[in-house]
Amino acid sequence: MKKRITNWFLISLLTLVGTPLWLVNGIAAEVTLMTHDSFNVSKEVVAAFEKKHGFKIRFLKSGDAGAALNKAILSKNNPLGDLFFGVDNTFMSRGLKAGIFEVYRSPLLKDIKPELQLDSEYRLLPVDYGDVCLNYDKKWFAQKGIKPPSKLSDLIMPNYKSLTVVENPATSSPGLAFLLTTIGVFGEKRYLQYWRQLRANDVLVTNGWEQAYWGQFSAASKGNRPIVVSYASSPPAEVHFAGKPLNEAPTAAVTTKQTCFRQIEFVGILKGSKKQEMARKLIDFLLDRTFQEDIPLQMFVFPANKKAELPAVFLKHAKVATSPVILNSARIAANREQWIESWTETVLR
Repeated sequence: MKKRITNWFLISLLTLVGTPLWLVNGIAAEVTLMTHDSFNVSKEVVAAFEKKHGFKIRFLKSGDAGAALNKAILSKNNPLGDLFFGVDNTFMSRGLKAGIFEVYRSPLLKDIKPELQLDSEYRLLPVDYGDVCLNYDKKWFAQKGIKPPSKLSDLIMPNYKSLTVVENPATSSPGLAFLLTTIGVFGEKRYLQYWRQLRANDVLVTNGWEQAYWGQFSAASKGNRPIVVSYASSPPAEVHFAGKPLNEAPTAAVTTKQTCFRQIEFVGILKGSKKQEMARKLIDFLLDRTFQEDIPLQMFVFPANKKAELPAVFLKHAKVATSPVILNSARIAANREQWIESWTETVLR
């Protein structure tokens, strides 16, 4: 009886304030979005969505992108969430092959840049993009009198010994993007030789981006590695979060020809979700301008919506690679697992 009265009161209250109410078994509903650990969104943006639609969003952070996708695939018969955000163009074929995503052609796709829409069956919809590239600590290189890297082959030179930290491509989407960059630059016959030379030059490998950037990169932590695989949009993050105003970013991204990989992140509804209608509303929200304009200063990548405006710090300090490495998604799908296994044998064993 008490539960029935509580539900009646909640329905009455939300009706009075003009907010629709979603109920599952008589309880105010929530939709669960599985994400990678780097996902972020402003509280006020989430609150506005929840007030408008009458249900909560629960964010289930599940590790780096590769590890999170593995969890979603392994739990496909009993999904951990209703949607998955964070699968990118390096891992998307794995998710599509596993058949874990529902088809949904959002009306908001008309505002999404066409070149980012890679799934013609609308199971994965693009949310953001960024260029994965080398970042370096400008102060460290100035103090040492060493020229910062400008191309991938610089990293195997004696002057750069023990300076670089990268992510494991088996568990990290930036790590896989960087591996694909080396394949695009050196070719399938020579990329492993490049990695042997990196290993001989004492490259450090971490499981994910956060461990590399916040744990080992000298410009962002107490680590001693002044070169890290990150994003071309990482320098504006350093300016934005600085304790005092900065006119110049303390880090720089290497965006010269054939040094970056264009990474696109997608969202999809997980099969087996019992909240399909709510999930579709959440996808529309992720593609619309309110969330899209929140992306740059929350996750420091670029919005996929062509109508979204960029913040001033992005316009001033962020770079977009003019000639990134591009590998056909079908080629990635056909070779990714072998490339990763060969990399693992070469670098970690």
